[in-house]
Amino acid sequence: MPKKVVVLTLIAVLLLAALPMATAQDMEISSVCLVTDVGRINDGTFNQYAYEGMEQAAEDLELDTNFIETTAQTDYANNIELCVGEGDIIVTVGFLIADATKAAAEQYPDKYFIGVDQFLQDGPTNYVGIQFREDQAGFLVGYIAGLVTESNVVAGVYGIDIPPVVKFRNGFEQGVIYAEAETGKTIEKLGVYIDDFNAPDRGASAAEQFIGEGADVIFGAGGPTGSGGILAAAQQDVYVIGVDQDEYFTTFGEGETPGVEYLITSALKRVDVGVYDLIEALVNGDMENFPGGSIYVLDVTNGGITFAEKHDSDIADEIYEQAAAVQELLASGELETGVDPVTGELLEGAVEPEATEEASN
Repeated sequence: MPKKVVVLTLIAVLLLAALPMATAQDMEISSVCLVTDVGRINDGTFNQYAYEGMEQAAEDLELDTNFIETTAQTDYANNIELCVGEGDIIVTVGFLIADATKAAAEQYPDKYFIGVDQFLQDGPTNYVGIQFREDQAGFLVGYIAGLVTESNVVAGVYGIDIPPVVKFRNGFEQGVIYAEAETGKTIEKLGVYIDDFNAPDRGASAAEQFIGEGADVIFGAGGPTGSGGILAAAQQDVYVIGVDQDEYFTTFGEGETPGVEYLITSALKRVDVGVYDLIEALVNGDMENFPGGSIYVLDVTNGGITFAEKHDSDIADEIYEQAAAVQELLASGELETGVDPVTGELLEGAVEPEATEEASN
């Protein structure tokens, strides 16, 4: 090969190596694909609300969409692989799919990945995890539970003790403690982690146990397991609190399911808001609002965390107004939950709640 050609070839290689990787600012984004956690897009859980956030963004921003419903955890990686062929942006749902999502983001640097309920630090720059201050949501509904209880016993039916669930539990019990300080009550706080998110029968059994121990308000935070617990409790005339979405519209069938009048509220995580915001940022090339390699946090300050409005319960409106005032204190920083916003563990000086063993099935 002539020397001139060799020199020119080397220069071309060096120039290509110096070029920056394509970003959303210089590539056209036209499609989004979503991979659910185990479940369906209409199951009333994160899957449904992530899907709705994607669909709303697609409508507003003129994007094509597709989705894949996961039937087993072993399908995570394969489903993401299929979605990569369908979308410029890939949305995956759930804490348990995070490892497969990160691996795909590393393998496909020209795609963008949004992980719902996923934590990462120093990750691939084309991947953002959506995190929630579940401790704040739990605190708000725990405060409501503390005001409502007459037996002075409240309880929680929780799923697997992963960080989001731990944040819900400890936030809930800290909110009850805050209500104790306001009311002068001494409230027993019961709770159990169940190692399966899809076991409504076990959730119902745990709720039965807590009712037997005197609980008159029960919080369910663990997918269908928690929903099974609150449904069983409500049908025994025990006040209940839902989670993630407003369970009035899901577990209680838009008010048609028996026991709905005992649903006080739900601890809300606005998954749809997070998914929409990150898709919008990418489409607009607004990389300041797509914190690649890190997390996007939804909390009480940006509308990502709140509690559901009153529906059919007989609880006084004043209690919801008091909870709204507490939410404002959390948003302003005047009030803290006492819970680590990442791990869910109680911070130093916080009161450690006692665990309750799960009832045998």
